[in-house]
Amino acid sequence: MRNTPAAAIHVARLSVGLALAFACTLALAGAQVEEPLANAVRSALSAAVSDSAPPRAGFDSIEERLVYLRWLGSASERLKRRKSEHATRVEFLEALWYESRRAGLEPELVLGVVQVESGFRKYAVSRAGAIGYMQVMPFWARLIGDGDPARLFHMQANLRFGCVILRHYLDMERGDLFLALGRYNGSRGRPEYPNAVLAARRDWLQAAKPSGPASGP
Repeated sequence: MRNTPAAAIHVARLSVGLALAFACTLALAGAQVEEPLANAVRSALSAAVSDSAPPRAGFDSIEERLVYLRWLGSASERLKRRKSEHATRVEFLEALWYESRRAGLEPELVLGVVQVESGFRKYAVSRAGAIGYMQVMPFWARLIGDGDPARLFHMQANLRFGCVILRHYLDMERGDLFLALGRYNGSRGRPEYPNAVLAARRDWLQAAKPSGPASGP
């Protein structure tokens, strides 16, 4: 066929483009490094991941609940192209809000981590073996969990482990978010991963801003 060479070149170019895009993603994919944990730290982390409280947000005032609902609405709209099913999307965001706040983390930061680590893919597995939304390494299930790494494919468990681990690294780095993110990714001291997460975080923060003046009660 006369068009075969041109078609072949077109397909080859598309393949190269996809390969480069995939390589860029893999370049940021990393893995937490297993490090010795003091018994007190191990016990604290184990307790932090074992609490089975449901991922439901609690509020002290109507105003706080309204802020949360606005956040949920804007985040859901932005996440629609990655998670098209409304109920699944809302369930994920409710769990992420709960687990991030429970660990003392900003929800937009955790959204940035999930975006860069897994692209919001529940069953993502890296070449290093990291699992799920927050790309948690299986050794954490042995160190502070019940020993079953398959549990890390469960949405809430993965978000719980990821948030607790990131909080642990943030405490280790004395609040230095840049270094904590690098440690989470196994690339401490290198700028690529922290910069990517912080850029994604800024986008989520921007999306959460109200588009106009708040309406009255």
